Amino acid sequence: MVAAHFLGRTAVLVLGEEELLLVAADGEERRLAIHGGGILAAAGDGERIVTGGDDGKVISTNPKGESRTLATDAKRRWIDRVAAGPDGAVAWSAGKTAFVQAGKGEARSLDVPSTVAGLAFAPKGLRLAIAHYNGVTLWFPNVQSAPEMLEWKGSHHDVAFSPDGKFLVTAMQEPMLHGWRVADGKHMRMSGYSARVRSFAWTAGGKWLATGGSEQLVVWPFQSKDGPMGKTPKMFAAFAVRVSVVACHPKQEVAAVGYEDGTILMVRLDDGAEVLAKNPGKAPITALAWDSVGSLLAFGTEAGEAGVVDLG
Repeated sequence: MVAAHFLGRTAVLVLGEEELLLVAADGEERRLAIHGGGILAAAGDGERIVTGGDDGKVISTNPKGESRTLATDAKRRWIDRVAAGPDGAVAWSAGKTAFVQAGKGEARSLDVPSTVAGLAFAPKGLRLAIAHYNGVTLWFPNVQSAPEMLEWKGSHHDVAFSPDGKFLVTAMQEPMLHGWRVADGKHMRMSGYSARVRSFAWTAGGKWLATGGSEQLVVWPFQSKDGPMGKTPKMFAAFAVRVSVVACHPKQEVAAVGYEDGTILMVRLDDGAEVLAKNPGKAPITALAWDSVGSLLAFGTEAGEAGVVDLG
């Protein structure tokens, strides 16, 4: 399972080969074959799912199950990363090149020093963060000025802005996260993990960053202007195996935590209370997503098991 998203109350499970599986609230399922090969990346904004595949295509799918091709790479390169942005903007990457298409406008491109490993739109304005080796490039596609570079040696992967746009965080190849304060580029190191962090998510208000990569849920504070610097993270839901995926509730300080043995726990961050949402299975949890109300939780595993938990 590549990813999970919601379009309204319909769960969209992104399968590794060609297809999306749409699961309606009443349990009705539909399969949509949209790519001519493997799906490598997916992003959603509640109104559409954007996918990139090894067929070189970027495809948008709406709640009706209608798909359209947004772009086809001229060299038929793999589309490694995608991001959905404000006002219909979409970003994607192929090799060292990042592309942005704003609404119905023409796509613009930017080459970065190495293969693009992560894309994220800022919460306000058309600004894109592009993660790559030795840092992150911040790019305003509609502005002629040179992109800004936030440097930190090493291999940077997934990247995300905080909901207020004040902080930027990447997951590194090493077992750590790195962050910057966007206004002045001040560095923030978040270490202490037992493995590479492959999943992290902001809480609804952006006060906390919930992360995987260890045998417990690690949550960093971002309430102050200095973020987590000089502060220790909170630890919740210690387990025998590592956290593989996290997803934060859209309205409450609650995180869904998926583990490598297939277990899913719900964790309330103010007091650490836990609720079991899924028993252990045969494979690690690889995808988790909440609907916009926070009453439905979709999950998928490495072995292709999937489901929707109704918490309403």
